[in-house]
Order: sequence, then C-alpha cells, then structure tokens
Amino acid sequence: LLSSLPFSLLQTLFLWPFPCFNIDVKRPRIFSGPEDALFGFSVLQHENNGEKSILVGAPWDGPQNNRKGDIYKCIVGDETNSNCSKMNLGIGSTLCTGICASVTNDMEPKDIIAPTAQRCTTYMDIVIVLDGSNSIYPWYEVQNFLSNILSKFHISPEQMQVGVLQYGEISVHEWSLRDYQTTQDVVEAAKNISRQEGRETRTAYAIQMACTEAFSPDRGAREGATKVMIVVTDGESHDGEDLPDSLAECEKRNITRYAIAVLGHYIRRQQDPETFINEIKYIASDPDEKYFFNVTDEAALNDIVDALGDRIFSLEGTLGYNESAFLMEMSQIGFSTHILDDGILFGMVGAYDWEGGVLKESKAGQLKPSREAFEKEFPLELKNHAAYLGYTVSSVIVGDWRRLYVAGAPRFKHKGKVILFDLTPEGDVIITQALNGEQIGSYFGSEVCVVDVDQDGITDILLIAAPMFLGAGNKETGKVYVYCLDGDGFAPNGTLHSQKKAQDARFGYAMAVAPDLNHDGYADLLVGAPLEDDHQGALYIYHGDEYYIIPQYKQRIPGSSLSSGLQYFGRSLSALLDLDGDELLDLAVGAQGTAVLLKSRSIVQINVSLSFQPHSINVIQKNCHRAGRDSACLNATVCFLALSRSPGSYGTSFGKVSCNQKAFLPLLCYIHFLNYHHICLFQKCFESGPVLDEGWPTTFKKSIPFFKDCGEDDVCVTDLVLQAHMDISGTSVALMCSCRQQPYVIRSPRRRLAVEVQLQNRLENAYNTSLTLHYSKNLHFSSLSIRVPAQSLL
Repeated sequence: LLSSLPFSLLQTLFLWPFPCFNIDVKRPRIFSGPEDALFGFSVLQHENNGEKSILVGAPWDGPQNNRKGDIYKCIVGDETNSNCSKMNLGIGSTLCTGICASVTNDMEPKDIIAPTAQRCTTYMDIVIVLDGSNSIYPWYEVQNFLSNILSKFHISPEQMQVGVLQYGEISVHEWSLRDYQTTQDVVEAAKNISRQEGRETRTAYAIQMACTEAFSPDRGAREGATKVMIVVTDGESHDGEDLPDSLAECEKRNITRYAIAVLGHYIRRQQDPETFINEIKYIASDPDEKYFFNVTDEAALNDIVDALGDRIFSLEGTLGYNESAFLMEMSQIGFSTHILDDGILFGMVGAYDWEGGVLKESKAGQLKPSREAFEKEFPLELKNHAAYLGYTVSSVIVGDWRRLYVAGAPRFKHKGKVILFDLTPEGDVIITQALNGEQIGSYFGSEVCVVDVDQDGITDILLIAAPMFLGAGNKETGKVYVYCLDGDGFAPNGTLHSQKKAQDARFGYAMAVAPDLNHDGYADLLVGAPLEDDHQGALYIYHGDEYYIIPQYKQRIPGSSLSSGLQYFGRSLSALLDLDGDELLDLAVGAQGTAVLLKSRSIVQINVSLSFQPHSINVIQKNCHRAGRDSACLNATVCFLALSRSPGSYGTSFGKVSCNQKAFLPLLCYIHFLNYHHICLFQKCFESGPVLDEGWPTTFKKSIPFFKDCGEDDVCVTDLVLQAHMDISGTSVALMCSCRQQPYVIRSPRRRLAVEVQLQNRLENAYNTSLTLHYSKNLHFSSLSIRVPAQSLL
C-alpha cells in the first residue's frame, strides 16, 4: 500500500504545572507564644486603623494559681517572623457561669457580657453569729469548730467573704466581711479569738445587729452576693420576745439562716432542751431538716462541719438535700458564640446540669429558652446525661430568607445531635430539624460550619464534624458530614475525609469558610486535622462549585512542611482578611504555642503563540552553518499573554504580550520544558509568584512543515507508476494486475525467489511515500537492495 503525506516537525512547549494550588507553603509567617498557656487555641484575623494583626487566644495564660487566660496580638509586619504582645485584658473567665468581654478597636476592655448568673454559687457573704456567754465551754472546742468550718470555705474577693460577730450580754464584731481575703488568714484569726463571756444570751439583739451592720456595705457586703448567717448558741435567748422582729429584718434582707443548737449545757444540768430546740428551729430558715442542726456538746460541733459545709455549698440550685439541679450557675456562657445581624447567639454547655442551652442577646433584650423548650429532641428523662447543647452555635438562611439557628450537642446519647430551630420573640423554641450522629463517642456536632457557596445570601451547605470518629485501625480519623439545602431543611450529601492513611487525625476539629481562595466566585472550605502525622497536624483546603463543596481536597498542607517543631497544626482557623496588603486572602492557623500565617498566591491564565521564520524547512537550500557543515536552520518565536484571575496589581506586564526568541534546537531537544520563571513577565520568584489556573492547558503544540516545492498552490499533485516482476517467467504482468485468479505454485526444489520493483513519479514531488509488499507465510524475507538511487526516479 502506498501513501503520500506532508512531512512536518512537531514543536511542543510545556508550562510547568504545580503539584498543589495557590496557598504558599514555602514562606509561612510563624508567631510563637507560651505553650503552657495554650497559645494558639484560637485565632482571629484583625484590622484596626490600617494595622493588621492576628489575635491569638491563650485560655490558660497567667500565673500557676490564677490562670485567667489572655489574648495576644501578633502584628503582621515586614519581618518574616514577629513577636506577639499580650493584651493583659484581665477579664479572664474566672467564673463557672462564663462571661464574654466587649473590647474597643484598640483592645481595651469596654463591657462585660454575662447575661446569665454572673457569679459562682460560692459568691457568698457569710456572717457567723457566735455565742460567747459563760455557759458555752470548753472554748477551744468552739475555736476548733470555727477553724474547721472556715477552712472549707473558698475565701477570696470573687467567692466567699466571712465575718464573725460574738455575743453574750453585748455583741462585738470580731472581724468584718472585708477584713480577710484568704482562707489561711481567716483560719489564723479564728485560732486567736477569745470568748466575750457574759451572764446573758441576747440572741435576738445579735441577729438584729448582724442583719443591719455585719451585712452592710460599710463592712464589706457585696451587691449580688448570697447572704448566709450561721447562728451557734447553747441556750435560750434572754430577749426572745424580740426574735420575730430580728428575723423579719433577716427575711427583708434575704438572708439565709443556719442555726446550731449546742445541747451540752442542758445535758450537763439534766434539763429538758425542748424549748431551746424549738427556739433554734424558729431562728433557722425553713425547712428545718436542711437549715437546723443540734449537737450534744461543744466537742460534737466538729462532727457537723462537713454536713454544714455541703449544705451551704448547695444553696444555689437545689431540689432537695444534697440534690443538685443547676440551672445557670454552671452555664459556661460564651463556650461558643455566633454573631447575628441583630445580636449574639451564645452557647451554654453547662446550663441545666450540663444538658446545655442557648441564649440570644440583642438590643431588644435576652431570649433564654427554658430546659423544657428543647424537650422535643432532648427528653427530660435524659436530663442527667450531659448532652452539652450549645457546644457550637451558628445560623443558616433558608430559601424563604428565614433565619434558623443551629446548635450542636456532641454528647447526646453518646452519639451527638445537631438541631435547627427558630426562636420566637417570647423565647419559645420551634425545632425544624434534628440531625443525629452515627457512632458512639464520635463527638458529632462539636463543630459546625455554614457555607453560602455561591454567595447569594442563601445557605447552600451545612457541615457537621465528628472529629473523634473511629476509622480504619480504630484510629480517631474524624469525619465531616455534608448536608445540602433542600427546601427549608438539609439533606445528607456525602462526607469529607482526611487522607486514607490509618492514623489519628481528628479531621474536622476546626472548620472555617474562606470567602474565595481561587477567585472563581465561590466560597471555599478549610478543615483542620490537628492529630495527623503524629500530632504535627495538617490543613485541608476544599473548593466550592456552584452549590456544592468538591469532595476531593485541592491542597493538603502538613504542619511538618512549614516547621519541624509544629504540633497540633490546624486546631483553630481564620480566613477573613488580606493581612499582607496584596489584596489576596490570607489564612491564620493555630497550633500548640504557635500561630501560622499562610499567604495566597495569585492565579493566572497563560495564552501561548508560536511562530517560525522561515515558515517551513527547506532541506535543499542550506541557510546556516552548524557543526562544521551547511545546515537548514530556522528561528522560533514564543509569545505569552498572561491574564490574572486574581485581584490586585502585578505591574504593567499583565495583559501584554511577552515574547522570547529561541534558536532551533537539536533533534533530541525538540520537546523543551519552558519553566514559568523563564518568562520575564513574572518578576516575583518561582516559589511565591503566581500559579497557573487549575485545569488550564500546560502544553502547546505546533507543526513546522518542510518546504515541498509544489508550485504556487503549494499542493503536490503526483503520478506514481509502479512496475514489478518476479524471476519466474510470465509474472511481470501478473504483479501489475489484480485480476489474476490462479496463484503460482513454487516447486519445492526452488530455494530462492526474487522480486524487482520500479516506482516512478511523473509529476510533482511526492513526500513520505511508502511501499508495502505482502507475501505468504511460507516465505521468509531475506534481503533488500537498491539498484538505482531513489532521487532519480521520484
């Protein structure tokens, strides 16, 4: 078979592709802080008056005995790695209820937001009214009781204060509430107290004096503190007729009264104590079984120290004796927060015995749903299971532009739950959807992330993390569940995972939305996996597309690639601002004792054109001298047009054609790698400059024709004539004619068969001509010889 094709040379250029995408991992900015303070636990990008910084949370900051936590400010300046300065806010979360602090742009404390109970249950002012008359002895037993009960109290300006008033015929303030600020000081004072003595026991007067004077602001009483009075006496009062007025004064001032009857005087005299006991019960608050004590003698006072202490500590939020039923006392408000258009949504994981709850604070006031408001999804019979509702909070906008609130409860039935709900102006809860975890202990709902992928104001994706999900090899690989908007709710749409390696990762421990990293108009997603690579950690980047998150990550950044000492990289994330002034979004990532700033790189599209001079290769006319002989040469001109898809200014070269001229390369180098940094257009270095757009062509091909000499129309018209015969008589015509029906039979004694072929072109040049000879399987090719030079015939 013969064919005639134009011969050409293929020139190929490669634009060097990048193995990852547009987050720069070669030049991270690393900010360090104290590891023991948990520096890096949270990060937030911040800008004030043109100063750009990263705010880094250190919740365990402070001296060993007073770790209130603090915020560090890391200014993003010109230095590669900068130091961070502590803000010394001094408003740490010292109370079990939790607080949120409002600060000015200059990070100066402004307001404290503590919409729930603002003090711990031990925020108390306690006054001990102590009988010091002659009848109570031995006195050292009273001193021992006083020292023992005081040693159980948590005395400090933010917790308990204790004053002592001793009485007999007269009443004396031994010390006031504000006099001692530590438990040690109060106990030492109790050891040195001496008995007042006296022949009368004027209990009513002492109680009246304690109510009006000992609990006065002048003696250190604090607004909002629980007022507790402990009356210790061994006999009936000599002014009992005044008791109703004195107790009425206590009731008016909301003072809780514990009363202890010491029966030693009556037992020693073998007198009936019934009247005395009834009087002490009358002094004690109701019910008697909770607020009244009696002991056989002064030594037995020490037997009730623990019981008395327990009852005092259980004053706040009780159902019965020693039965805890905390409401807001342990709420831990601010454990999670979510900024709304009209206020703030708080998570309160410790509310209602750690069942959890939420609170919305706005200018219109507070909305604090009751425990029963969530009963539909959190039955009251499970109230002691500590669901931790409010561990994370957020909100979504559904199709009718209605806002629904989101709250996670990662411990509900040990598998976790996330609810979507509405809040009425009256504080009623309307639960619209509940999403449940699938694996015990996975902590489903400990982190949620809401994504408006196309940035039209309607939520497209709800992501729920289960960072402790057990995967292959029983490792805490973690998993992120994807839910897509479906009407007014969200439907399951797959999951996101870390790399397939069986290892602890806690993938999903932190998640954040990046408005648009790759400049395609869609929001993107960051997911932290702080336990990957032996706790060095990793960050995963996912791209958005229309209404979805592409499930295959586009870039994985291991902490070990940034710094060999990083631990728990990816524990916190923030992607809100451009911090280095290049108009590209930057990422802030928290690690153990470290905050890392990662820069984005701009994205470009490269259009390539390739031209040759001359336009074809003439192998007959030699136009240059190479390697000691005449050769056919040409010049290749490569032109690039770079168009940026990213915001920002990159100089005047962008949008203009840049050309490089290359000499024709040796045969082995026809395929030539043209690296990015060879182009004069990009003045930044190869490792930190722009990256080629994802999916953009990385090769360009163009054929170079050989000169054909086929007239002005450059179309070769050929007339090929083939003549052939074998060295067997009569075969010449047969080989030229395809109509012969009978084959030749070669006798076995004949060992050799020769075929002679003559191919002639009678018109214009024929290029790439080929000749194919078919023969039967019983023949074997032996040799080929050319008798006449081909040029003379073609």
